[in-house]
Amino acid sequence: MPCAVLQAPAQAYAGGMKPELPKLVSRRRWWAPVGLAAVLSLGGCAGPGLTPLSPGLTEAEVVQRWGTPTGRYALPAGARLEYATGPMGAQTWMVDLDGQGRAQAWRQVLDWRYLQQVQADLPGQSRQQAMALLGRPSEVRGGGYQGGEVWSWRPESPFCLWLQASVGDDGVLRDAGFYPDPLCDARDDHDQ
Repeated sequence: MPCAVLQAPAQAYAGGMKPELPKLVSRRRWWAPVGLAAVLSLGGCAGPGLTPLSPGLTEAEVVQRWGTPTGRYALPAGARLEYATGPMGAQTWMVDLDGQGRAQAWRQVLDWRYLQQVQADLPGQSRQQAMALLGRPSEVRGGGYQGGEVWSWRPESPFCLWLQASVGDDGVLRDAGFYPDPLCDARDDHDQ
């Protein structure tokens, strides 16, 4: 079930008008049942990014809050934990741990701006380096124009593009760029 964004009553009704309430519901308490229903419906949305972290948490405390990571990568001064939301998910969270195994930083790496920043750095990196930077790709397919594989990541983007990188047979990324996401084409074809 997708997560919903709830609007405050003043934003939800034009002109700030309040909805007419049944006489049996107190005007001050009518949001209590609605709020409870909203909290219960959002329960499935808990996880990386919604359960807060704080600097200094141990790896065990991070795992207790966010669950088992989907990947783990060595860093020069610690480790990086990956929390991917699945092959079609547009979020992958990375948690950086210092040499003592304590959380130092975390971010959502499938962010449009972040991907634009790192796109130029991808060519020349190994598979492992690219995964430590962006997490597991959304899709891997063989037969890139240079041989090897094509890796694709689906970011949160208003442009319906995904980041693709050619990976040579030697495991080194050759190039990377943004291309139309075929899922958007399928949705456009369906909507016509």
